[in-house]
Amino acid sequence: MKLVVQVKLLPTPVQAAALEATLHACNEAGSWVSEVAFERGEFKNFALRRHTYDHVKSCWGLGAQAAQHVIKKTCDAYNTLRANLRAGNLGRPDSKRYRWATGKPIAFHPRSAQPYDDRMLSWQIPDRTVSIWTTGGRAKKVAFIASVEQLAALVLYRKGESDLLERDGMWFLSATCEVPEAELNADPVGFLGIDLGIANIATTSDGEIMAGRELNRFRDRERELRTKLQRKNTPSAKRRLKKRRRKEMRRAKDINHKIAKHVVAEAERTGRGIALEDLRGIRDRVRLRKPQRATHASWSFAQLGSFIAYKARKTGVPVVYVDPAYTSRTCAECGYIDKANRVSQARFVCRNCGFVDHADRNGSRNIRARAWELWRRGAQSVAPAPPRKPRRGTGRKRSITPSDARCASPSL
Repeated sequence: MKLVVQVKLLPTPVQAAALEATLHACNEAGSWVSEVAFERGEFKNFALRRHTYDHVKSCWGLGAQAAQHVIKKTCDAYNTLRANLRAGNLGRPDSKRYRWATGKPIAFHPRSAQPYDDRMLSWQIPDRTVSIWTTGGRAKKVAFIASVEQLAALVLYRKGESDLLERDGMWFLSATCEVPEAELNADPVGFLGIDLGIANIATTSDGEIMAGRELNRFRDRERELRTKLQRKNTPSAKRRLKKRRRKEMRRAKDINHKIAKHVVAEAERTGRGIALEDLRGIRDRVRLRKPQRATHASWSFAQLGSFIAYKARKTGVPVVYVDPAYTSRTCAECGYIDKANRVSQARFVCRNCGFVDHADRNGSRNIRARAWELWRRGAQSVAPAPPRKPRRGTGRKRSITPSDARCASPSL
């Protein structure tokens, strides 16, 4: 399976200036290549090279490998757009969003990531430095920092391209690693049911509750602070907003990683599989009052599910997805279904047999039972690959990263 190891570069001011100039040149060239592809209706790599390769090298001073990667990045962006159009992610063909997406060529942001292969980038893992190509020459001994686990993955499994990107003044390299998957446990002794929620991020059928109160309070504070800073609208307020814009996302991601690691380790230790709810489309199905919408929109259940899925694939733990309908209203003891069983957010009392339990734990037990029934009937499913969803661009300028696309020719 493919995993991405991201390390932080520590370039000197001279090296950082060279890296920034390189990104700007590559993305400016990519936008020009995109215009040529849009005008000619040519979106295949080798065919597009005939029209753009020489000009990209001469005009922007790119090397042979860099020019080829710029052209390939453009073709990949149009391929991503084509997939989004076919999947309906940009609406119907007669919608305004669809017409906007197909009416202009793709434009790359000046700081969009640029792919590097082993001819343009070499790793010196023991010294924790890299030698990287720039438009001003080779930048040698560019220091980077990484954890012990990241270094081990780079040494053992790094394969393919690495992406150079800049974010908030910091430089990163994202290296692709081919990590072998463990043999799937085809005979689990049971399943560990996981109930995902807002008040409690994850509740297991063993009764363990990973509460989300601290994260929710943090989100509320951040939301209030953003509102105050936006109303103030001074230069210092804007700088503070920019500095804190990703803080909540990083906090939630870190918590989700820790929860997923703990859940998968517990399932592997006990020889069980993992049972998750299939929550696709839940945002469209659930209707909430206005004060609840912000909290529900920031609920990162899909991210937590994807983290559990890929960590399970690494360890060979099977994952089964079940229908979440009525799991919160069904008694885990007698199977009686009634809306009144859910007395409150945290309390479950069966109207039929009198069984009392924590509401989320009762739901996780129902999820576990459904997963075990599916597995016994042979309808098992292993953990899928992490979904690759296109990200939305930010800022006023329409822009994309190498894996994102926003506009393309109607002939796609």
